[in-house]
Amino acid sequence: MEKAHKKLKAWQEAIALAKSVYQVTERLPAEERFCLASQMRRAAISVASNIAEGAARSGERDSLQFFIIARSSLSELDTQAVLCSELRLLAASDISLLSSHIDTEDALLSGLIRFKRKGR
Repeated sequence: MEKAHKKLKAWQEAIALAKSVYQVTERLPAEERFCLASQMRRAAISVASNIAEGAARSGERDSLQFFIIARSSLSELDTQAVLCSELRLLAASDISLLSSHIDTEDALLSGLIRFKRKGR
C-alpha cells in the first residue's frame, strides 16, 4: 500500500530538494561540512519529513500544523542558501538550483496549507 505522503507533489518536490541539498553541500569548503552543510541537510530533511507526518495525521488541524512546520524549515533552508551566496561559499549555479527548488516547494506548501485551512 502506497503511503499518502508519496502522492503529494509537495512531498515529491521536497525529496528532490533534499537530494539537491546533499549534492550541493558536498561542494562546500571542508570547514563548513559539520556546520552549514549539516544545518542545510537537516532543514531539507525536516521539510520532507514534516510533510510526510502531516499527511499521515487524521485531523485537519494536526495536518496543517505539520505543513506549517515544513514551510518554516524551508525558510530556514532559504536563509542558509542566501548565506552561502553572500559568503560566496557555493557557485551561482548551485545557489540558482537551490533557489529554484525552494521557490517551487514554497508554492506547493503554500497551496497545501491554503487547502487545509479551507477544510477546517
